[in-house]
Amino acid sequence: MGRVNRRIGKSSETANTTPDGTGGGVIDSFLQTYFNRSGNVYNAPGTGQGLTATGGVISDYTSGSDVYRAHVFTSSGTFDVTKIGNFGSDVDFLVVGGGGGAGRSYGGGGGAGGFRSSVVAPGGPGTSAESALTISSSPGSYTVTVGAGGALLEARDAPGNNGSASIFSTVTSEGGGGGGGLPTPVPGDASVGQNGGSGGGASDKGPTRPNAGGTANRDAGGTTPKPVQGYPGGAVNGSSGGGGYASAGGGGAGGVGESVTGGTPAAGGDGGLAKVCNIAGPANDGIGYPGPSAGRWFAGGGGGATYNNTSAQPKGGGSGGPYGGAGNGAGYRPSPDGGPYAGSPGAVNSGSGGGGSMPGPHTNEGYAGGSGIVVVRYKIAQLDGTAKATGGSISFAGGKTIHTFTSSGTFHNPTALTIDYLIVGGGGAGGSNNGGGGGAGGVVAATSQALPAAPRAVVIGGGGNATSGGPETLTRHPGTDTTFNSLTGGAGAGGGTLGPLRNGGDGAGTNGSGGGAAPQGSGGAKANSGNTGGDGAPNPGAPGYGSGGGGGAGGSGADGSASAQTAAAGGNGTPNSILGTTYVWGGGGGGVNGAGNGGAGGTGGGGGGGCENAYTAGAGGTGGLFDGEDGVKAPSGDPGNNKGGHGGNSTGGGGGGGGTVGNGDTGARGGNGGSGIVIIAYPT
Repeated sequence: MGRVNRRIGKSSETANTTPDGTGGGVIDSFLQTYFNRSGNVYNAPGTGQGLTATGGVISDYTSGSDVYRAHVFTSSGTFDVTKIGNFGSDVDFLVVGGGGGAGRSYGGGGGAGGFRSSVVAPGGPGTSAESALTISSSPGSYTVTVGAGGALLEARDAPGNNGSASIFSTVTSEGGGGGGGLPTPVPGDASVGQNGGSGGGASDKGPTRPNAGGTANRDAGGTTPKPVQGYPGGAVNGSSGGGGYASAGGGGAGGVGESVTGGTPAAGGDGGLAKVCNIAGPANDGIGYPGPSAGRWFAGGGGGATYNNTSAQPKGGGSGGPYGGAGNGAGYRPSPDGGPYAGSPGAVNSGSGGGGSMPGPHTNEGYAGGSGIVVVRYKIAQLDGTAKATGGSISFAGGKTIHTFTSSGTFHNPTALTIDYLIVGGGGAGGSNNGGGGGAGGVVAATSQALPAAPRAVVIGGGGNATSGGPETLTRHPGTDTTFNSLTGGAGAGGGTLGPLRNGGDGAGTNGSGGGAAPQGSGGAKANSGNTGGDGAPNPGAPGYGSGGGGGAGGSGADGSASAQTAAAGGNGTPNSILGTTYVWGGGGGGVNGAGNGGAGGTGGGGGGGCENAYTAGAGGTGGLFDGEDGVKAPSGDPGNNKGGHGGNSTGGGGGGGGTVGNGDTGARGGNGGSGIVIIAYPT
């Protein structure tokens, strides 16, 4: 479990207790310098502290000169306050109810769970933020209830199931209303969207039209008025004929569900817009749903189903913003009897509505709504100084201001600075079909560099994607370059494959490393000061196929061997202490042996190589900001169907090699390369 928590960047589930502000565990030590989610912010000049409390998953972050602590509840629990600090007893909150489930046949989209928050992104859709909540002037315990999404619907003669409410203190967000469904055997109100925090969308299969969408700001399935927290579901209007059906989308926290014209072979209605809330920090610690623009999205409506739609693919709840709510898609059934038929469930802990489905011989349930979430946030410190530049995630450690970019953006320093920097390119993917390990992204670092005042683009390189394109005997998947201020962390090369591209790919840009080779191939060349990939075994099949490890930023990949039990490891990465703690960057991916153990990923996020089921998969490389993933052992009865582990994100690690079966086998692919990173530091 510790390894999982490290990978997602979350701290322990208890309040910080040690004098340095950490909980004393491995994760808290890691967080002490990563993205400012640690108690070491108290070492920066400033004042503190706020509440002392426990409950949920705890993370700290900085916004301007304010330091916040967030408690994230993805399941019900207790928020226990043991001390009222210097900043009073006001807390910010996000409370999202469980999303409504969709109707089953000809299903309308489920309505989103109610959305109530004191922190809403400026310019976001929907209602304004509420006032912060004063919990008490003295310590106390507060029950937190996280509402469930409306359950999967199997009955044909009922609307989708309603979601249930989420509650914190005096704030209640109602469950979303279920979407309308097929009203059989007796026509009736089943086609009407249900009321809730946001209303469910109507079904296009009632005895008459129009069919109304559910009303928002009500108790789920009821009529009692509640505080503003959502929008109504879409309606099905009068029929124009045409032999098709299009059901409406469920309402979302940021807008109404899309209405449709009944009896029309058209796309189902979009779910209502989701709403942005970054209450748990700029990265939101992985909660919420990624949208088409910056921020994390909650409470989008589910999309309506469509039948006999020959002119357009179904719309549905997308991922928020202008493309629909976060409740995912809708089912589509072409005439006379094709597929698919099924919608999609609302995302877990997003409060989104489920997507509707159409009738058919396959799965056609009304899909479940996403569960809700509760987040409580309060101020724990205020820094006396402020950053001298903008861009990235800003933290303070060791007397330095640190800007960390894990996605592309702009670094703007209005005045000249003297900076340290670290630039890491995207790692290459491991090869498939007895493939070699992927090469690591290039690592470029320097200290005490003059930087004149100016805005500068930061481009973060992506890791190579082993699942994109094919056939796998004709495809290598390198990473892409990371750039800042005319400096480049070069892309790691993709591992070779058993076929015409046996040789590992060559590293690119500045410091990119070569990919490992498949059997009878040569390792890829380095770029500038990168490192080479390992060679493949010269005599495959005696008794195994040995592929080479990918080159790392700090060393070459090992050569493969046909000898049983011989693993080809990826090259190790190179250490750097710009974050205040030494991490290793750019580990190469491990290779594969068809009759032996998988190769280990290089230190610094290299992915481990796969293996047959009689052996041991290669371990992912440790020591990086995130670990590389372990390779995957082939399942029993399918000995060649193994996979390479993915390189660690934001480390530039190469993916592990995988696969000993035929071309294009999706279960036997190499691992993806890890993405790059840019870190800029200067004196606070």
